[in-house]
This record gives sequence, structure tokens and C-alpha cells, in this order.
Amino acid sequence: MKLETINKPDNIAIQNDIIKKIKELINYKNLEPGDKLPSERMLSDKFEVSRSNVREAIQKLEFYGILKSMPQSGTFVADIGVIAMNGMIDDILNLEEPDFKSLVETRILLELKTVRLAALRRTEEDLELMESALLAYKEKVLKGQDAVQEDLLFHLAIAKASGNSTMNTFMLKITPEIITNFKKYHVCDENQALFAIKEHEAIFEAIKKQETQEAKLKMKEHFKILYQYCYNIVD
Repeated sequence: MKLETINKPDNIAIQNDIIKKIKELINYKNLEPGDKLPSERMLSDKFEVSRSNVREAIQKLEFYGILKSMPQSGTFVADIGVIAMNGMIDDILNLEEPDFKSLVETRILLELKTVRLAALRRTEEDLELMESALLAYKEKVLKGQDAVQEDLLFHLAIAKASGNSTMNTFMLKITPEIITNFKKYHVCDENQALFAIKEHEAIFEAIKKQETQEAKLKMKEHFKILYQYCYNIVD
């Protein structure tokens, strides 16, 4: 009988167990960089878990550069060497779930970089995406509705406009946790959301005009209240 995902803690435990088994499989079979792993279906049968659990574990190892999937070809061991790979997998298995303060700090550091790159590299398509997210956020806030998701879609549009796929990936990775914590701690009240409309508009205009330093400054001002709030609730 195959294990099924029940909730987040259980899912992480299943993922980690699969990752351990993939590590053992690579070592036992002496797989070299570039060698192909068995298919998801075969791993699912071998480990007695669902294919979706196998897929999630493989995606996690891909995210850290240990495996590499190629469409229509399969999943392969990355070119990093066995010793480094084993050490990295051990570190991944020992990773702790990020706390809210860590998420906020990471997000601020990332976005102060991505906003400058976005101002430098943005395309007309990027501007349209940002403006669409900005208008959706403004519409919900003015109606007194929860606009956390629209807020983060605006910031994700900036990350995409940066043209840096790694930074964009990191933003996508931490966004679900940020949404959960925003709602948990009631971070953005109605008054703050109204101020955020103006702040978003100022960031957007700086990116549109390709004023890199101004874009960074406006983003820094935008995060001031969030940073203070974060430290008040965790310290």
C-alpha cells in the first residue's frame, strides 16, 4: 500500500525519506554524474509511495542542483561529484522550516536586488504584468478586501522582470510561506494596505522610468513597516 500525502509535516517526512532512499540508490549503484535515475513510476513502486511524492522529492533535489530533469529523457545525476552530493543531501535533510523573521529578511534582501535589475531590464510585457497586478491589488484594497495574493503577485512580476531566473525561483519558493504567515499574523491592516497602494505605484513608476536607485529606495521605504512589524512579533 502506497503512502499518501496527508498534511505538510507528513509530506515533508515522506519527501525526506524518499530523498534518503535516492541517495542510497545513487551510492549503491555507483551512479556517476550524467547517469540516469529510474523513472518516477519505478521509484514509486520501489519505495512504496505515490508518484506525486517521488516527483516532489525529485523537484526538491533539482532545486538544489543535485538532480537534473530533461523533458522526454528522464532525470539525471548532476555533475557535482559523489562526496559533494552526499554532503549537500545531508544538509538538505537537516534544513529547518524557515521562521517568519527569516522569510521577511530573505524577501527584503532579494527584492532590493531584483527591483534594481527590473528597472534596468524590464520590457513592455513586464510593465503590463506589473500594472495588471497593481490594479488588481488597488481594486481589492479599495473594496476593503484581502489583497495579500495580489500584493505578492505584483512583487513576483518585479522578480520576473529582473531577468534573473535564480532570484525569480527563490521568490516563487518563499511566496507560499509568506502568504500563510501574512494571514497568520495579520500583517497588513486596512490602513497599511492603503499606504501600500501609493508605495506600489512609486515603485512601478521608478521601474517604468528605469531609475534603478530610485526603484531600490522606494522598495526600501515600502518594506520599512513590514521589517519593524516582523521584529516586534518575533523578538
